[in-house]
Amino acid sequence: MCGIAGIFNFSSAFSVDQQLLKKMNDKQQHRGPNDEGYHFDGGIGLAHRRLSVIDLAGGHQPIYNHDDSVCIVFNGEIYNYKDISRTLVERGYTFKTNSDTEVILHAWQEWGVQCLEHFRGMFAFAIWDNNKKEVFIARDRLGIKPLHYSLLPDGSVIFGSELKVLREHSLCPNEISNEAIEDYLTFGYVPDPKCILRDVYKLEAGHYLLLKQGDVPAFIESVQYWDLPTDPIEFTKQVDQSELIERLREAVDLRMEAEVALGAFLSGGVDSSAIVALMSQLQTDPITTCAIGFDVPEYNETDFAQLVADRYHTQHTTSIINHEDFALIDKLTDIYDEPYADSSALPTYRVCEMARKQVTVALSGDGGDELFAGYRRYRLHMAEQKLRDLLPERFRRVIFGLLGRWYPKLDWAPQYLRAKTTFQSLALSSSQAYLNSMSKLRTDERESIYSAAFKEKLKGYTSAQVFEKTLTGKSFKDKLKEVQYLDFKTWVTGDIQTKVDRASMAHGLEVRVPIFDHKFVEWAFRLPSAKNLRSGEGKALFKKSLEPHVPYDNLYRKKMGFSIPLAEWLRGPLKEKMVKLLTSESFQMSGIFNPLKINIMVNQHLSKKKDHSAALWTLMMLGQFIERETKK
Repeated sequence: MCGIAGIFNFSSAFSVDQQLLKKMNDKQQHRGPNDEGYHFDGGIGLAHRRLSVIDLAGGHQPIYNHDDSVCIVFNGEIYNYKDISRTLVERGYTFKTNSDTEVILHAWQEWGVQCLEHFRGMFAFAIWDNNKKEVFIARDRLGIKPLHYSLLPDGSVIFGSELKVLREHSLCPNEISNEAIEDYLTFGYVPDPKCILRDVYKLEAGHYLLLKQGDVPAFIESVQYWDLPTDPIEFTKQVDQSELIERLREAVDLRMEAEVALGAFLSGGVDSSAIVALMSQLQTDPITTCAIGFDVPEYNETDFAQLVADRYHTQHTTSIINHEDFALIDKLTDIYDEPYADSSALPTYRVCEMARKQVTVALSGDGGDELFAGYRRYRLHMAEQKLRDLLPERFRRVIFGLLGRWYPKLDWAPQYLRAKTTFQSLALSSSQAYLNSMSKLRTDERESIYSAAFKEKLKGYTSAQVFEKTLTGKSFKDKLKEVQYLDFKTWVTGDIQTKVDRASMAHGLEVRVPIFDHKFVEWAFRLPSAKNLRSGEGKALFKKSLEPHVPYDNLYRKKMGFSIPLAEWLRGPLKEKMVKLLTSESFQMSGIFNPLKINIMVNQHLSKKKDHSAALWTLMMLGQFIERETKK
């Protein structure tokens, strides 16, 4: 795994500042501690940091074609590169290395932008073609690898794996985006293609940029080359389970090639257990597995991880961390570059730190919940959807709208009395109801804490537009597929992939995710929802298929999740930090919030009248980001 960076100017007469690009590249040294490389030409500069995994001796980048007219910098892995290489050799190409990077380069020469159709893997790369005077920048289909970019006033486009790379350039925009703040407080991250800074963007998953020297465009528009399939396919009862396992086994097998030590995360949940089981069946040597647990039983899964480790005789290491391990909080803003509110980033960082002591590459079980409807929120959403389908829209909007507005938020009450969010959701369309139920701060909560001045700055924008834009041109009769699609386009790239990429790269660890193999996703996403969500059980077919491979207790126990005790933290050891951040001068002078409303929220949580832990943690992470920006 690596980091890439570059400066491209639409004028070939432009001379790229070599020291500036090297300074930008140095900001991502953690992504590639083994090597660095550069290419400079008229109007173009490319940079690379390398973590050596495949072709240790010959994989130095940039890599060039036979006459040095085309070159590439690449972050990721192309798992089917040997098959592509054989095809290219048959068409007359010769290879100087054994690396997947050179395969991408020659694939571009042979197929142009259609080369993307051939790649199976995770990637972000930039190719400079001096013959065409073009730079081609692309990101993988599921957004596993990141890419940020910005068009500057001098006609340059800067890009890099992380935002911190771009910010080393003096012309990089530095103004915080008001829309991004609204989106962050809704989602807990800034969804692609937005960035926390105005006029800085993330290249969306399954998109590319093709920039040609000539006239400077007013804006840069990315091109989509892949999307999730929405057409269902027919399955037979006899084929389903065996086909699912064989397809996943192939995705795992593809990801087990490396010239360095390789292992797996093993939480004891369904997904990681499945990956370890299939890995163990694919090689004779014991798999190296890593697990972390907490010193609080209700947050500790290590006994379940041990069940799988014992069954497959893995070389298993467990580390128990203090549930009050919040020393990392101050680092999160530096690691993620933006406000980022997924508290599971803390244990994810720790498990990557632990794994890197033993391996350079680790396979992860991420993706199963999104692909096979494993989250509890899917079950709740579909239960609400039954009511939405039964009642006329006008009736729902009037009756449930009123109930949602006036019903109190009873966090202390039994579950059946906590109906405020449900009433609000029943008044909305399916997609907007889903947004309401999974928001860190719901629309009414955000509006209640915003200052009047900030509301003016938003000019009517709300984060509801994120889902509206995502669904433009789409129509889902199956409302479960609709919300899964929304998660793949927002949550998967903005939260899951971001979390794992930054946490792993902070330690120079490469993480591979078989369940996010695009071929497997294309097949599994088309499964009928009835096979995923059955009798209130998520991942129904997936679990049934795994019964011969994974212990029963791992498959059918209550889902625990990779979480931390936020509510208790914010009333105990993190209380002082929370209050300090939310009452700091920088936070209050930001002009975003009404301080009085923030104080009410804090006091309600501390007195246990209401549980505002998710909202307060989200605000804390924003407060920490604002404080860091103020000190710059």
